[in-house]
This record gives sequence, structure tokens and C-alpha cells, in this order.
Amino acid sequence: MTVVRALARPLLSVIFVVQGANAVRNPEPLVPKAQPVTDRLVPMVKKVAPPQVSDRIPETTANLIRLNGAVQVLGGLALATGKGRRLGATVLAASLVPTTLAGHAFWQEKDKDARNQQRIAFMKNLGVLGGLLLAAVDTEGKPGVTWRATHGARAAKRETKRGAKAAKREAKQFAREAKHAARLAKAELS
Repeated sequence: MTVVRALARPLLSVIFVVQGANAVRNPEPLVPKAQPVTDRLVPMVKKVAPPQVSDRIPETTANLIRLNGAVQVLGGLALATGKGRRLGATVLAASLVPTTLAGHAFWQEKDKDARNQQRIAFMKNLGVLGGLLLAAVDTEGKPGVTWRATHGARAAKRETKRGAKAAKREAKQFAREAKHAARLAKAELS
């Protein structure tokens, strides 16, 4: 791991660990802003999700905030420690979308200064989302699974062709040697 990655991951995840822990402990101040988003999102998710999942989705906004906070803490710790870093970054990116929509709906603000502040916070969250997406696809310079599978298949195909060509060459060589041996044997008999 490079020094940049060792510094960047904890820096990127610290807000999620701290704010997630606060949301788990005290979700009530966040309920008024989250309520409109959860009222639209939960029925949609319950309709799409399999019954095993949809039955376990909390009904109250406070519990949804707690769940989101717990997800952010776990994702933040995974990203910061490097254990499950890509999954952690993906989970954080997914949890950041509803959090941003609920917490920084600048388009709903009437006051010009409040709208500006919310727009800035919204754009900052977009920047953090970009960083999380980069962290989610970061393979630390090693080839990813898709690349390895594609190139492994190509390498196997090349090796198979090489092996077939070598076998064909050896068969031709063996046939020539057999013909030569047969001619010598025939010449000795005559």
C-alpha cells in the first residue's frame, strides 16, 4: 500500500464513522429532513426487494437513520482499515446518495443564503461520492478479477494453439523419421 492510500482511506472514511455513530446514538434530529426521502424510498425498495429483505426493512424513519448510520460506521471502518476496503467504499457510496438527497435538498430552500449553503454541501458530497467510487474500483495497481479472467482466457487460448502447433510439428517430424527408418530397413533387406 502506498503512503497516499494509507492516508487517503482514513481521511475519506472519518466523516462516515463519526456521523454514522452520531446517527446511531441520536437519530431524532435527522428525522424531519429524512422523512420525505424515506417515505418515497422505502415503499419503492420494498416493492423491488425479495420478501426476505423487504420484511426486514425498518418502518420508522428513526430506525432507518440508525440502520444507515450503522452501515456508514461499518463501511467507514472497512475503508479505513483496508479490510474489505472496496466493498466498504461501495456501501458508503450507496448510503451517501439518500443521505445527500435528504440532508442537502438545496432546491427546496427558500432563503438564498441557506440555499447556497445547502448547494455547497450537496456538491461536497458529490465530491466525496467521486472519491468513494474511485476507492471502490482501486485495485492498488494489481489487475482486477475481470482483467485477470479475460487475459487468463486469452493466455490459455494462446498456449493451446502453441501446444497444437508443437504437437503437429512433432508429428510431422516423427512421420519423416519413420519414413526414413522404413527406407533404411527396406534398403538393408534388399
